[in-house]
Amino acid sequence: MVDVRYDIAFRLYPYERVQTQGAARQRVPVVIVGGGPIGMAAALDLGRKGTPVLVLDDHEGVGQGSRAICFAKRTLEIADRLGAARAMVDKGVVWNVGKVFHGADQVFEFNLQPEPGHEMPAFINLQQPYFEKFLVDEIRVAQKEGAPIDIRGRNAVTGITRHADHVVLDVGTPDGPYQIAADWVIACDGARSPIRDMMGLSFDGRVFEDNFLIADVKMTAEFPTERWFWFEPPFKNSGQSALLHKQPDDIWRIDFQLGWDIDRKAELDPARVRERVDAMLGAGADYELEWTSIYTFQCRRMKKFRHGRVLFAGDSAHQVSPFGARGANSGVQDADNLAWKLDLVIKGLAPDTLLDSYSAERVHGADENILNSTRATDFLTPKSETSMTFRNAVLDLARRHAFARPMVNSGRLSVPCVYDGMPLNGPDALGGPAATRVGAPCLDAPLDRGFLLNRLTGHFTVLSINASAPDIAEVDGVPVAHVTLTTDRNDPTGALAQRYLGTQPQAVYLIRPDQHVTARWPGCDTRAVTEAVRQAIGKAA
Repeated sequence: MVDVRYDIAFRLYPYERVQTQGAARQRVPVVIVGGGPIGMAAALDLGRKGTPVLVLDDHEGVGQGSRAICFAKRTLEIADRLGAARAMVDKGVVWNVGKVFHGADQVFEFNLQPEPGHEMPAFINLQQPYFEKFLVDEIRVAQKEGAPIDIRGRNAVTGITRHADHVVLDVGTPDGPYQIAADWVIACDGARSPIRDMMGLSFDGRVFEDNFLIADVKMTAEFPTERWFWFEPPFKNSGQSALLHKQPDDIWRIDFQLGWDIDRKAELDPARVRERVDAMLGAGADYELEWTSIYTFQCRRMKKFRHGRVLFAGDSAHQVSPFGARGANSGVQDADNLAWKLDLVIKGLAPDTLLDSYSAERVHGADENILNSTRATDFLTPKSETSMTFRNAVLDLARRHAFARPMVNSGRLSVPCVYDGMPLNGPDALGGPAATRVGAPCLDAPLDRGFLLNRLTGHFTVLSINASAPDIAEVDGVPVAHVTLTTDRNDPTGALAQRYLGTQPQAVYLIRPDQHVTARWPGCDTRAVTEAVRQAIGKAA
């Protein structure tokens, strides 16, 4: 990576000497290794639930360069529950329209705007350092409110020793090493995960024989706020594909496909980068290079994400190609899935086997993302003459015929996976809409006051629509909240009925803390809810 100049390197958690350094070994419930967006989201979620958590990061704040820039609606909904979404949307660039070109010709355009009645937009573009900053800002708010979250910058984990009931970490600091013991460790330390390497765990999959140049440029341009993607672009030395879209602060992200056999040092020379950018933007374009990097597509994952008391999340557990924005978005969903389960285990409200479901569900999600990412990569970089002929035929057809447009794959954008067939799922006895079936993430809907997802605040929730539900406050010590709505009073647009009832007159949904549907019925009693909650916390009979 070449760091030309970047203005949003935040020093969020400056190094401070650990007070217990040199004293008896400290033991904490949870240590998160890695202070990126996945680690900070998990820390914020656990801390707000009252579970003490310590974050160790080898830097003092966010890294430089924009890295992830495209955050999907589901990530924004998770961030909203954590308190960080409003800052993200206010700072980010909201976009809905994408255009696809083949050579100089536009093939078609698409609009990602979701159906009306969602609080969050389909996507925003926002540099990853801002996302990390907004999460840390919210952690500071939570700390003032008493959330037990500690962050230690320039504390690098250098060794790990696993025991039956805890893990010991060796930590290096500017003032020397120390050790800390943790009941549980969450490894969020990136695609080159030192924790994974120290444990000798595999990271299997495909490395695609291609390289892509990222150039973030600062300019005031008249381009619309859209995602433009070129197959075989017409500008000089642009490679097989190119991508352009806008970020905050007048930053534009440009990707150029370079091919496999390249001189990386030569391609990162600023003069060479400028030659490519000038060819795209036109002679005399006024811009500054902010950040450049070359990346190689990889689609890989660990065989499982739980290894005893060490749990892997984000890029340390799985890696996908960036087209489709599945990296950070899927990692945030990892944190969302893991935090409530680990919290219940630590509080003694669920068996630790519940954490096996974290691995099962998120491996399922990773496989779905890898499949979609691999298909996009194969479409972008055909590996044979036959594949190239097929791709170009699809592009030619898409100019004139709508049926071919879904076959064009310039990186189909991230959507959350549905946990179909997973062990925690309860009964689906409603016969309701498929989009809100058991295992699916809840869809938002406008209510007479606010939006539905704002009512689902991180607990198990019984959502009753035109139906009565049993008065049950807890199951085996696990709190159960209630949201009771009627379509005549609370559903001004009809979206609630459309998304949750379909043709049914009434429904009762049981929603998990991560806003996934775990059971639904046309009506139910105390026993049904109790059994479904027990199923969802790993206590099924």
